[in-house]
Amino acid sequence: MGILQTLPWWTPLRCDWLKNTQFCTEHYSEYSRTAGHREVIVTILVKKWSPRDAKKCIAVPSDLDNKYSRGVLGVITGSAQYPGAAVLTTSAAAATGVGMIRFYSSSGLAHLVLHSTPSVVVFPGNVSAWLIGSGIDSRKFSSFSTWLRYRHFKSLKIQGVPTLLDAGALHLAGKLDQPTLITPHSGELARLLSSRGVSVTSEAIEGNPKKWVTLAAKTLGVTVLLKGSRTYVAQEDLLIELPTATSWLATAGTGDVLAGILGALVATNFIEILNNKNKLAELAATAAYIHATAAKNASRGGPISAESIIPEISGAITQLLK
Repeated sequence: MGILQTLPWWTPLRCDWLKNTQFCTEHYSEYSRTAGHREVIVTILVKKWSPRDAKKCIAVPSDLDNKYSRGVLGVITGSAQYPGAAVLTTSAAAATGVGMIRFYSSSGLAHLVLHSTPSVVVFPGNVSAWLIGSGIDSRKFSSFSTWLRYRHFKSLKIQGVPTLLDAGALHLAGKLDQPTLITPHSGELARLLSSRGVSVTSEAIEGNPKKWVTLAAKTLGVTVLLKGSRTYVAQEDLLIELPTATSWLATAGTGDVLAGILGALVATNFIEILNNKNKLAELAATAAYIHATAAKNASRGGPISAESIIPEISGAITQLLK
């Protein structure tokens, strides 16, 4: 850490100067809700996520494990408008490896999920983690079917376990007592921050993602995974940077696949999350790494769909474990 502390304030972000460490620093002007925009020296510790780091987050089951001890993921995703999100999230979670998946829904969505992944349980029960919001409109009263999906959100407070919020559930960020992780893209993060009194545009976030993902984590009091061609994860004073993913990932449904991967990792590591304040950020970075690797393997240099990534998830994890 000594070399980091001696860098002058004007030092640009140059990780190649620090050949013996995976960390680098950056300085920027910070936005303050109380004082407005002001220039302050803010040091970000940026960690480059590696396969070795990701491997540590894979919970390999032992001979003594069973489907409950491995983790149970509660899933509230998909809607009449976006039914595919329910299929993609549950399929990706199953491919990542988890003890059980409980899907909360109407019979219509449940039938779609069961057709794709028949091992999913479609009635309520105890869970180790929540995955909420993918494929659900952010406007609660946009339709009757959306309102019905929102009724299930009350389960988050009944079972206060580690929770992943996506899409239509992002408004709950900072309003839950349990460890919480959100997975917005730049547009969603801009709307969320603006609703909390921090005015920013998606273009501004795209122009300086490290600054805004860090500020969002501090403002909202949650772990933030900011999706993009290069993914960033922020939690308190920790910022993790992922390698640039294939540009073929810019297609519908890939965010739902990422949510499913991450949901499974959170469920299988729920005890560690409660004992390690940085664990959620580490799991988020690992999910993004697995997602990018599976996409690269599916692509082989050409176009992909969200569905084509899922069969490659297991192989991507196997690569990490070798």
